[in-house]
Amino acid sequence: MPSVAITPSHFQFQHFSYYPILVEAGFEVRFIDPTLPLNDPQVLIEALGDCQAVLASTEPYTREVMAASNLRVISRAGVGFDSVDFAAATDLGIAVTRTPGVVHDSAVEQTLTFALAIYRDVVHRDRLVREGHWDRVCQPRLAGKTFGILGLGVIGTAVAKTMKLLGTRVIAYDPVHTSSDHAEIVTLDELFTQSDILSLHAPCTPETTDIINAESLARMKPGAVLINTARGGLVDEEALFEALRTGHLRGAGLDVLKQEPPRPDNPLLGLPQVIFAPHMGGMDLQSEREMAEHAALNIVDLFQGKVPKRSMVNPDITSNWKW
Repeated sequence: MPSVAITPSHFQFQHFSYYPILVEAGFEVRFIDPTLPLNDPQVLIEALGDCQAVLASTEPYTREVMAASNLRVISRAGVGFDSVDFAAATDLGIAVTRTPGVVHDSAVEQTLTFALAIYRDVVHRDRLVREGHWDRVCQPRLAGKTFGILGLGVIGTAVAKTMKLLGTRVIAYDPVHTSSDHAEIVTLDELFTQSDILSLHAPCTPETTDIINAESLARMKPGAVLINTARGGLVDEEALFEALRTGHLRGAGLDVLKQEPPRPDNPLLGLPQVIFAPHMGGMDLQSEREMAEHAALNIVDLFQGKVPKRSMVNPDITSNWKW
């Protein structure tokens, strides 16, 4: 009987709808201990054991890990796949899939939540009232501001549609897209210099790692806001800390960080103008269920000799790939 490891702790319940999908297809489902430090390659190798498939979170699948495993499929629950060395996976004959089309509504809501929470000073005002203060200090209005989007894929486009309805001027930069019905396409420099709020929706690649750095932050407007619901690797956190500490940026909404969970001594944690979320931008009760089901179906399809083309990260592998 083939076996599949489940690493996301929030999926480790037999009553979840993805579970019978795998069991009825003939898989043994193994829940991986959520307390294990899976960022450690040796720990991850041992946890995977002889499993042929993994329904994966963001733990790193390096060449070392994959070469030491029996994996045939890595099925990411989510749209990002930067935690998987997919070139190495292809070399090793491991199919890599993801779950597009199920997280964009949730990601839009998280992005909007950050924008409104910072502009309406929600967290600070709540604390003041609880402490007995009634300070009625006005903050800027979101409508009429320029909302910049880095990365105009499915999620970035969905964000653009929403922010346009809220009365913002929406601009976007994406090296692939030269036109959009929902945003004004601008250069990267124009994105940095014109955005009142800059929201990141790009993958983390060698080209985009630390694209938000001291230089790009200095080009942003005084009082601008940064929102990151994409990947922590897009942001140089030391540079962001300085931009916030000096007051150059009004605030930041961070759903993702370079190290997750963050170290207790991460200086960003000490800044009240930063609002955090624990990498939940694409997750709500509905998307959680749909992600798990989609990830499970990707595994089942490959096991049954079908190619989930829309979900494949390394589609070239399937021409001679076998379970």
